[in-house]
Amino acid sequence: MANQCTSSGGGKMSSLAWIDFDEAERQRAQRIMALFQERETRDELGLGSIRDSIADHLFPGTSTIQTRLRYMLFIPWLFQMLEDSSVGPDELAREARAFETRLANALKAGGETNGIIGRDAGADLQRLPSSVYWAGLGTWGIRLFPGSADSLFSSMRHLQRNRPRIRESEDPAVEAQALLIWTPALPSRPRDLLEATRFKLSLDEAQFIIDRLVASQPHSLLAFLARTSGGEADCQNIWEHPHLADFPKDARTLVEHGAMFSSVMHGASLLYNLLLSQMRERSDWIEKYEARLADWRAGLDMPAIRAWSLDAFWQAIDHPAHRIRSAAKRFVTDWLALLKSGGVSVGNRTDAARMVQDRERRLKTSQSRFANRAVRDRWTGASGAEPLSFRWAQARSHLRDIVNAE
Repeated sequence: MANQCTSSGGGKMSSLAWIDFDEAERQRAQRIMALFQERETRDELGLGSIRDSIADHLFPGTSTIQTRLRYMLFIPWLFQMLEDSSVGPDELAREARAFETRLANALKAGGETNGIIGRDAGADLQRLPSSVYWAGLGTWGIRLFPGSADSLFSSMRHLQRNRPRIRESEDPAVEAQALLIWTPALPSRPRDLLEATRFKLSLDEAQFIIDRLVASQPHSLLAFLARTSGGEADCQNIWEHPHLADFPKDARTLVEHGAMFSSVMHGASLLYNLLLSQMRERSDWIEKYEARLADWRAGLDMPAIRAWSLDAFWQAIDHPAHRIRSAAKRFVTDWLALLKSGGVSVGNRTDAARMVQDRERRLKTSQSRFANRAVRDRWTGASGAEPLSFRWAQARSHLRDIVNAE
């Protein structure tokens, strides 16, 4: 059901609150729709819910298509510019799009070249910055309005109409809170925002972001690193962070589980790509994936893998926004058992190959690359072939923006 605002009382507004009857389900649907548009989230073997559970524990509010941190301020500022408009929802949406297009031009005018969403697309931009950052704005407590951008446009008249009546309420503070779209602590909008602007944060803006993270996600690794300048670390994976030993215990445990999961399951992804390369009879691809699988096997820490507890892993990564299906757990369990027994090999008739093929067929049914030649012939030679990193690249970029504030 859509978000609603309710009021009661004889002429006076005695209760006013946004209601979302299934907020968790709505957010999950938004996340799934967003993932379809993210190139780095290809999930050929159905491990996405596990990957995202870990990522959302460590780096909540991030996504793989976010670019620069100051968009977390740009979007509220642009939407604030719409709040006094008297036009209807459709026109508000058009005005918002126009503002976001102008923002890209303002960033170019300010000298920015990388990380601009819509830098080349202009008015033809399909994925607006607001859609990229909307969920994160809510997760970080910057956006207080509980619905989508379209819901906000539809609700704008209601918000405008009821704000002047707050003083008549029996509890003005509560009523005012119910009508807020953005946190009152949001820094002031620069006057030249749509003329020329930069990605560099001011010190006050960086502190605001840190404060929001600490208030809204106090147990996350992202909040810990933000307040301890952890973004200065230049490492490819979070488990390679030079201050790993200083991480909070729960975060460190989760990072270690993530490292083990990424290492173990990377072999299944590489084997998937090798099997398809063999079916396509592409000798160059075959040679590449055979070499990568050999490197993967050589780099495995088998004593640590044998000591790894899957029960502890499932318990540690449990997240209310993600449902990890029993079939996914079974695939991980069976792959790990095969690895421990030494049964992972590159032949296309091995137990490992059958396991990977069966998993993909069940997930994709008629669109399976193993079963559908037309789909297989469109394959370009790489699908989910990189180790899982749980959005550390995006988190590191955001943390670096905090460190470089001035």
